[in-house]
This record gives sequence, structure tokens and C-alpha cells, in this order.
Amino acid sequence: MVPAAAAAAQEAQNRKAFRQAVENTLERRFFIKPSFDIYKGVAGGLAGFFDYGPPGCAVMANVLAFWRQHFVVEEKMLEVHCPSVTPEVVLKASGHVDKFTDLMVKDEETGIWYRADHLIKDYCTDRLEKDANLTAEKAAEFRQVIAVLDDFSPEEMGAMIKEYRITAPNTKKKNPLSAPCPFNLMFKTEIGPSGQIPGYLRPETAQGIFVDFNDLYRYNGSKLPFAAAQIGQAFRNEISPRQGLLRVREFTLAEIEHFVDPEDKSHAKFHKVESLEFLMFPREDQVSGQSAKKRVLGEAVAGGIVNNETLGYFLGRVYLFLTQLGIDKDRLRFRQHLANEMAHYAVDCWDAEIESSYGWIECVGIADRSAYDLCAHADKSGVPLMAHEKLAEPKEVEKLVITPFKKDLGLACKGKQQKMVIAALEAMGEVEAMEMKAALESKGEVEFCDVTIKRNMLKISKEKKKEHQRVFTPSVIEPSFGIGRIISCLYEHSFYTRPSSDGDEQLNVFRFLPLVAPTKCTVFPLVRNQQYEEVSERIDNSLTAAGISSIIDMTGKRYARTDEIGVPLAITVDSSTTTVTIRERDSRAQIRVSIERVTCLVKDVIEGMSWNDVLFKYSLHSSCLSKDGGMTTTLQQDLEVARKIIATNEEKEKVSLEMEMRILELEIQKEQEEVNYLQAKLREKESRIIEAKKCLIDHAGKI
Repeated sequence: MVPAAAAAAQEAQNRKAFRQAVENTLERRFFIKPSFDIYKGVAGGLAGFFDYGPPGCAVMANVLAFWRQHFVVEEKMLEVHCPSVTPEVVLKASGHVDKFTDLMVKDEETGIWYRADHLIKDYCTDRLEKDANLTAEKAAEFRQVIAVLDDFSPEEMGAMIKEYRITAPNTKKKNPLSAPCPFNLMFKTEIGPSGQIPGYLRPETAQGIFVDFNDLYRYNGSKLPFAAAQIGQAFRNEISPRQGLLRVREFTLAEIEHFVDPEDKSHAKFHKVESLEFLMFPREDQVSGQSAKKRVLGEAVAGGIVNNETLGYFLGRVYLFLTQLGIDKDRLRFRQHLANEMAHYAVDCWDAEIESSYGWIECVGIADRSAYDLCAHADKSGVPLMAHEKLAEPKEVEKLVITPFKKDLGLACKGKQQKMVIAALEAMGEVEAMEMKAALESKGEVEFCDVTIKRNMLKISKEKKKEHQRVFTPSVIEPSFGIGRIISCLYEHSFYTRPSSDGDEQLNVFRFLPLVAPTKCTVFPLVRNQQYEEVSERIDNSLTAAGISSIIDMTGKRYARTDEIGVPLAITVDSSTTTVTIRERDSRAQIRVSIERVTCLVKDVIEGMSWNDVLFKYSLHSSCLSKDGGMTTTLQQDLEVARKIIATNEEKEKVSLEMEMRILELEIQKEQEEVNYLQAKLREKESRIIEAKKCLIDHAGKI
């Protein structure tokens, strides 16, 4: 095997081993686990469903809470909650009933179904990573296949499966596969006992927002732009679920629909994000074989790489959201959709992709969907979904006017046919109407909706009218977040191992930011003792009253166990009746603070205070730069460490006044202690002199 191929194979093996370590930890500590797994005979066919345990639920809740704060609250969005069961007519209008499909192939021996594109992609990826004899021409072919896989028809995929001799995976006999056929990914159901109203479990949350547009528009004072948001479950009947939380059948989506004037897609707050610089992967770079590069967002919008300011604004906000959760900014990129990936109505689309052990994973889609969705639902429902803009001055326009003469038209129609014909005439476009007018003038009659319409039955004309308002269908900018995928990548970006204090084992650690951590701190009584336990309960109650999640742990290996679920802080109650030590997870530094200040310190950390700032604000524990343990402290050590941090601070000018005051406080306290020490020594000597005098007097009396 050539060195490059050997390195690629080793890297793939390392990624797999790392992924296995993360997954084992997640399942063992019950972050997540496969659903229904006690039913061994059934669970294999129920892949793609996961249960979130206590820490997993807490991480999910924290991520969603931050999403609400970052988007709904800060951007003044209108949040809605719509049903998961959606009538077929709604999803027919959106295109999901006809087009929401994947191609699947069947193992002709076992009857198991697989996604055709996944098998082809896996084959190409495997050859690229492991085939040492692969020619440059063949490698380029495989990369091209992966890039345009979504474009292939069933016939083309079938031909490729035959050409590459792809067989059913995990079969010793290399079972043959059937020809690809389409499979609709929605779960179908029936609404009501009659079974006459077909419906589906929604594949996304967006459609509920679109059909509620008129109500949302009125609620917002009939003003644009505005955004609506929804968090909820979505369902996709995946052909072959895999890759843990990345491809499942039930998942949590958080979606935003930002409605904007199609003639003005500027954004009032774009200046707040335009200086952000992050990895961007425009389609031109992808086609030419280049890699993602760091670009300044404002320059990308100004240069036309990103279509408009509003789309660019959400790229920036999504970047901030993900990095503030704890996603590594160097393993996050924004990839622009290739032309073959874009829907015909889309203006521009970008995916926030996060690198994981499975490669680059699409976690957020940010798309300018034009006015497609509102137009589709308005057309199907017959209810206009429009916005209005009052004009500064009336504008004269030429408008198409179709006037049916109902008496004459009614003679040619049967039953309710007249209403249908009139509705169809009113919905007619200008081109079609003018063609009908020309036909009536030349022939005297036309066939329309199974009715012979004559010249005397309607009038088609263009009339000049003054408009006092502009009526239009808004465009939609849609950021759509796959919460499970984001959390899955966050688990990997937060996981690492380190040796135990005695070096005899490797310990697992999740370096969750306090914002995300399932539990913010643990409280440890040093030994089982009523006094220690009472103090622990008092601290725990104080934290709970402040809305801070905490647990009391009295069993062994407490630090290792809480590090493994990502708890940022550990509080140890020892023999002191007035103070406790607080240990930070990643540095393992400890500080000693009074019991009364514990809740304040924990709250500071949760709200984003750095550990260096904590070292300034609170007294340092003497073991702060050594291994866990030790219960003594001196002000001299406090002062030395504080000065050291000041000296090594790369941004000295940003050292807060509070930090400088803390230095002064420590110096004053140190000097005060020296004074107190000397005064105590003086009092001790005075006492010894008094005692000596008494002894002399007593001795003289005896003589």
C-alpha cells in the first residue's frame, strides 16, 4: 500500500475508534440509546429511533433554550406550534407527496431494502480511502460521482450499481440487488375513523408556518420583514437509517421562516455580523477542486458570493450560534449548493456543515426559497397569501380584467359547473387570458373547462387603474436546524480522554461549555458525616433556588464520574465550617470560597465568566495548578498566581478594574494578615510576661 493510501486508511481507522469511544460513553452514561432494544427480535427492524436519557434530555433542552434566546428572543421572532399530523392536501401543495422520495434497492436473497445512493457513495468512498492501486483518472471519476449523485435517475443509478458490481452489504454470498425504485419517505396515516381523510406525519415543520402566514402577518401589524419560528418533531421513514443521530426516523427540527420583500432583501442588522470571518465553500471553489477558505462575510455579500444581506445575516447568526454552543470553528464550514442541488425556485442555498468522524455533516440549511411556498399554498387553497405596501403616491397600472356575464354563461353550464368555470377564469394568467380573447375574436368560441364559451359570455380587457398600495407575495429566507445532528457533532467536538492522577487509566471527559452541560455542578461531602451532608444539602438547595442544576454525590471516583458527563464544576465540602473548594473540570484547578459565595460563583461561570476571571474574583486554592486534592491555602500563593496571570495575559489592556482591585485587595489582606500576625505574637509575648511575673510573685510569697 502506498504511503498516502496507508495514511488515509489509518486515519479512517482512528476516526472509527474515536467514534466508538464516544458512542460507548454516550450509551453507558445514558445520554442516548437505541429505542425498544429489550425486544431483540424487533429492534433490528426499528433502527433510526433513539431514546434520550437524563443527561441527553438536559443537553437537548439547553441547546433549544439557547436557540430560543439567540434567535426567537434576540430577533423578535413569532414562535408557533403546529400539529405533527398534516393533511395530504397541504403536503400535496408543497410537493412532498409527489417528490419527497429516495431511490431504494432490495437484497434479492433476504428482502432487505437499502438506499441506492448510499451504497454507491460508500463504494466510491471505500475505494478512494483503501484502494492503493486506484488511478488518478478513476479517483476523479469517483469524486465526481459523489458530487453529482443526487442528479442520477433510477436508470442511471441501476447502471452504476451494475458497472461497479455493488452487492448487498454484510452478506457473505454478495447477494445481488434489484433495480432502484422510488420510495416516499413520509409516514402515511388516516385522520378520523372513516379513513377518508389521508394525512402524513410531517417531514418538516415549515408548512405549518406557511399556511399560517396571513394570521402571522396581521399579528405583526401587517409589516414586513418578520420571522416566524417553530421547534418540533419531524418524521422521515428512512430506508436504511444509520450513523447514530445523523440519519433517524424521528428527530427534532428548529426552523425559521423569515418573510421579506422580494425587492428589498437588505437587513437592518447586517452590520453586526459583516466583519465575521469563517470557512466558506462557494460552488465555484467546489467545481474547480479547491478547498474551503476563510472569507469575511461582508465581502462575500458585497462580491455576490452570497446573494443578499438577509441570507448573509443568517449565515453569520448561525455561525455565532454553533460556535457559542461549543462547535469548533475550524471544523465548521458553510458550503453553497451546487447548481444541480438547487430547487428550480431557489435563489441561493448554503449548508452549515460540521466535520465529524463521518466526514462533513449538513446540520443547518439556510436557503432563499423565493415566494415558492406561499404561492403553492395560495394556488392550492384558493386563499391569497400576500403582503401590502402603501405607496407614497398612487401609481397608474394596466391590469387584466375578466368580466363573466353570468346569465349568458349560466345557459352553457350544468349544475355547479358555472362556479367552477368562473373560479378558473379569475385564476387565469395574463398570457392565457389574452390568447382566449384572440380566439374568441377570431373564432367566436373556445372550449374551456369542458364548456363551450362564446364571445357574448365574458369580456376580457386591460384597464388602467390607480393603485394606492403594492400587493405582492413575500420571499422566504429559511434557516432549518437539525438539532440531533448538531448535538451529535457537539458530542464529538467536546469529547477527549486524559490519564488519571495516578496514570494507570485513561478517563473520558466531555468538555461541554456551562451553557450546554447537562448538570452545572456536583456537590461532594468529603466523607459520610452528618455535618458535611447538612452543609451539602444547604448548598444544593441554594443552587436549586437559583435555577442551577446540581446533584449531590457521595460515592467513589466522583471527579471521574462527573467529568464523564461533562459537569463543569465540583464543590467539595470538608472540615471547614465556613468554606468549600470548587474544582474546574478541564484545568482541574481548585479555589476555596465561603459557602455564602458558592451560588454566586457558579452563576458567574454559567453566565460566561472565564476561569481566569474567576481566579481574580475569588480566592485561589493552593492546589489550583497541581493535581486534585490539598486543602490548605495562603494569600502569598493567591497573590503570586494572580500576578502571574496578569503578566501572561495577552490582552493586558482588557484586564478589568475588578481584577486590579482584587490584586489590591489581596495585597492589603496580606499586609493585614502580617499586621495581625505581629499583633498576635506581641499579645502572646505580653501574656508570657504576665504569666512570668505571677510566677515570680507566687515564688517570692512562698519564700
